[in-house]
Amino acid sequence: MIPACRLADLPRGEAFRLDVDPPVSVFHTDDGEVFAIDDTCTHQDASLADGWLEGCEVECPLHASKFDLRTGVVDAPPAKLPVRTHGVLVEDGMIYVRVSTSTPNLPPCVTARLAGGPA
Repeated sequence: MIPACRLADLPRGEAFRLDVDPPVSVFHTDDGEVFAIDDTCTHQDASLADGWLEGCEVECPLHASKFDLRTGVVDAPPAKLPVRTHGVLVEDGMIYVRVSTSTPNLPPCVTARLAGGPA
């Protein structure tokens, strides 16, 4: 488990970007739930932590695809692939993330950059 941040430091309705490879976003919903998903939109290189949180969905700030924080499923185009979800534990006021071992759905430009190819 990776320590992300203190729950008290992540207000409801906000997100925190965890700098791992690839990055993970931790969201604290208005209802007080905490979720973690891959930070990068599956359509194009955009940080979902910079998106708009509404209920249990985040809207990508670049082209408005929406992802369900509970399942990672994309609810609106242009993205077609889901983002990975990650396990979250809140213990003693600290948020911990268990990063999924499944393969992330990264956009081609990010996949090429991580592989050392042209971006």
